[in-house]
Amino acid sequence: MGRYTGPACKICRRQAMKLFLKGDRCYMAKCPIETGRPPPGMHGQRRSKVSAYGVQLREKQRLRRMFGMQEAQFRLFFERALRTRGITGEKLLQSLELRLDDLVYRLGFAPSRRAARQMVNHGHIAVNGRKTTIPSRVLKAGDKIQVRDRQASRDYATRFMDIAESRGIPGWLQLRKAQFEGEVLHVPTREEIAPVVNEQLIVELYSK
Repeated sequence: MGRYTGPACKICRRQAMKLFLKGDRCYMAKCPIETGRPPPGMHGQRRSKVSAYGVQLREKQRLRRMFGMQEAQFRLFFERALRTRGITGEKLLQSLELRLDDLVYRLGFAPSRRAARQMVNHGHIAVNGRKTTIPSRVLKAGDKIQVRDRQASRDYATRFMDIAESRGIPGWLQLRKAQFEGEVLHVPTREEIAPVVNEQLIVELYSK
């Protein structure tokens, strides 16, 4: 199945929480989650008991949708985390946060992860001085992300950096606005990671 191209707000309504898929709109009062709109579908307002499996599935879907990933790719990230020494759920979140498209979004070069992914795909971003077009590339501590020295690229990034900085750049990242550059200072700890999900439920779901 191909990638989802429908309304982003519909995904947030289905997951009953903000996934920050539409940039500035997610911070406005007209956000569907803020206005209390029910989940999509004719049975959206119906209350039904959710099974333990349903709770685990919902948590996985929230995280997957937040990062804009297909099931096969998300499963691959989980399997890599499973093979890595440490707490599987925490390793999964760390690898997702260190994806290039997420870092471009966190640094404020793009208003959303979807826009950041497109920015990388179109060749506007360089890592350690070399152009890259792979949004799913996982970076490590010490890696530097730059907006390439092209007028169109930097004009686009300029529109969002101030907004992102006013909302706060994560402490494990450093933004150098004048150079249109960011750096991964260290791998984020669980306390420094933004997604408000229970990753242990995801581990339990995939362990069945």
